[in-house]
Amino acid sequence: MTLDVWLLLGAVIVIAAIVAVRVAHRSGLPSLLLFLGFGLLLGDAGLGIQFADPQVAQQIGLIALTVILAEGGLTTNWSHVRRSVPLAMVLATIGVAVSIVVVAVVVQALLGIDRNTALILGAVLASTDAAAVFSVLRRLPLPPRLAGVLEAESGFNDAPTVIAVVLLSSGTASTASIGTFLFETAVELVIGAAVGLAVGPAGAYALRRIALPASGLYPIAVLALTFASYAGAVLLHGSGFLAVYLSALILGNSRLPHRAATRGFAEGAAWLAQIGLFVMLGLLASPKEMPSAVVPALIAGSVLVAVARPMSVMVSAAVARVLRLGRVTWREQAFLSWAGLRGAIPIVLATIPWAAGVEGSKEIFNQVFVIVMVFTLIGGPTLPFAARTLGVSAPGEAHDLEVESAPLEELNADLLQVKVPQGSKLHGVEIFELRLPSGAAVTLVVRDGKSFVPATTTRLRIDDQLLVVTTAACRDQVERRLRAVSRSGKLAGWYGERGLE
Repeated sequence: MTLDVWLLLGAVIVIAAIVAVRVAHRSGLPSLLLFLGFGLLLGDAGLGIQFADPQVAQQIGLIALTVILAEGGLTTNWSHVRRSVPLAMVLATIGVAVSIVVVAVVVQALLGIDRNTALILGAVLASTDAAAVFSVLRRLPLPPRLAGVLEAESGFNDAPTVIAVVLLSSGTASTASIGTFLFETAVELVIGAAVGLAVGPAGAYALRRIALPASGLYPIAVLALTFASYAGAVLLHGSGFLAVYLSALILGNSRLPHRAATRGFAEGAAWLAQIGLFVMLGLLASPKEMPSAVVPALIAGSVLVAVARPMSVMVSAAVARVLRLGRVTWREQAFLSWAGLRGAIPIVLATIPWAAGVEGSKEIFNQVFVIVMVFTLIGGPTLPFAARTLGVSAPGEAHDLEVESAPLEELNADLLQVKVPQGSKLHGVEIFELRLPSGAAVTLVVRDGKSFVPATTTRLRIDDQLLVVTTAACRDQVERRLRAVSRSGKLAGWYGERGLE
């Protein structure tokens, strides 16, 4: 086919995928299943496009996962996940190890496969998928702590699982002692964390002090910094995934110019990466080989969902309790067990042993593909019901306040754009009751598509958009005050709310 035909086909696929997202959102079905279906229709079962190169799929998959993880970090609110990070780290390390061992032991006994193949399968299935978790959980009204655990875990656990799959596929882990394996894993994680923690603050410092000539350059620069952290960590033999997530987390929670636009750009790039990734994985799969993988896939998936994931959560909760990192109730443990969503990441990880030529790796890929299709179809749509049944939902939880800013360098001032979200206590507050510092003023209100200059007695409403002009020196104070009022109302200071992130 010519380039024009490929471009037309790609555009049609993207448009169809966007429509599918709308359908999936209304029906509650995970959109990734529809994307995988598009890939299957384009492959052997449909148009007959041939794609069977696991090495190319692996490289494309890693790039797409980097974009998805970067978006996850950029859009994660640190104030929501801060208290959840210790437990999430335990789930992403000890929990992953428990899940790998449990799946490997039980599957080896039930399916009669060799130990290394069972360990690879356990490692591939140990990672929860960031894209699936972010897309599903952010539509659920969960308490910030519980949602933060799941979001942070999905961002952190990719790194140890990738390291485990690579070492097991190369034969390193099977010949090395457990101590050596754990040491190598720890070194890679430390290097990745160090790179992410260096690139993130340095990039935020530079972007705050360099006035770029176009606002569209800021999102590109932020995404480029996250890719630089990934590449730098890999070159230093560290975990690129951990580096990109940490750097993105820092950049996304820094006070950068055009921060909301940057997050929007990252979300668009992540959606495009998801569409391309899932369609490619659907192309890579062979429907003719799937029937033979159904029974072992259902067995392995059942072990994962019913035994391994609950055990990893219980052990992690026990460790967190011993280390005084926080108490997790049995209801929260049950929800965390059910909410361990799998998506593209396990399928991409399954291409690593296939590309390395590990015996039985194609069967692993087929089984993982079936597991993701079946258990995502079951798990995703049932999460709201599970949250309500277990009593862990929080329907009254207010959305966070979004503040967009544009630098006015010549005037040494900033222009803040604020939208009053659902559940915000800014609703009903009069302009003068905001008590902004003397260097700031609300200059315009946009309501129901119409703009007007507010009076001091103008009452704010949900979905209002405000334009606030502030001196550069007052900007941080203005943002803190607006966040404080949004959370606790006009008497926020009286209640001790300071609007800190």
